[in-house]
Amino acid sequence: MRFTKMHGIGNDYIYVNCFEETVQDPGPLAVRLSDRHFGIGGDGLILICPDPEADARMEMYNADGSRGAMCGNGVRCVAKYVFDHGIAHKSVLRIATDAGVKIIHVAGEKDGKAVLLTVNMGEAHIVSRGCEGRPASELDPGDVWEPIEISGRTFQMIAVDVGNPHAVVLWKDLERLRITDVGPQFENHERFPDRTNTEFVEVKDDHRIRMRVWERGSGETLACGTGACAAALACVCAGLVKFPVTVELLGGELKIEKTDLGEILMTGEAAEVFTGEV
Repeated sequence: MRFTKMHGIGNDYIYVNCFEETVQDPGPLAVRLSDRHFGIGGDGLILICPDPEADARMEMYNADGSRGAMCGNGVRCVAKYVFDHGIAHKSVLRIATDAGVKIIHVAGEKDGKAVLLTVNMGEAHIVSRGCEGRPASELDPGDVWEPIEISGRTFQMIAVDVGNPHAVVLWKDLERLRITDVGPQFENHERFPDRTNTEFVEVKDDHRIRMRVWERGSGETLACGTGACAAALACVCAGLVKFPVTVELLGGELKIEKTDLGEILMTGEAAEVFTGEV
């Protein structure tokens, strides 16, 4: 089976072109291949598949083998692969995901290959208790916070749905954050029956935040596209920043904007690292 290793600002996955390859049991395969010591190494496995209603379909599996509905960095890489390899060499691409069809614009290219892509992530929603079903524009800053108890300590979080679940938490000292201790406790908290991604955020100024992320099924990663969208929306709704928001992650930066229709736009780089056969 041939594969391509790609990353979106450090959020790396193993990609398989299922226009040409057949993959059986992708969950267990994701576990085996994602191992950074005994496999290829990555945050998971993503299959690039045919789809009758889109240019391609993304099937995502986390490093623990669980199925993921959406990955913002992953879908940018899928769009880059589709563009670069001639599956659909056009400036606007439709990529189907378990969270719906995403529209991706090739915002920058070099030597005929995409390097910068903008994903329309659709609408994201604040789903903290008491906010369900209410548009973000109608929420007051004080409405969005929800208490959650972790190891006897109460944190204030903002729960966000970006096609997958997120908990956004303000954190003063990200360098000293012991994310391997606290991350799994948020991920597996009873408040989130399907587990959650958790973003630990520090506000830098009116248009910039820093973030570390604990992804369900993968642990800490260098970047999380949906997490950056969740963190930006949460901080805007809490009155801490304004759109557009630049999100600093361990692997690089993402720019998050919001359209007049309430859709979230995410712009960032995508890169191909190497190809191989396993």
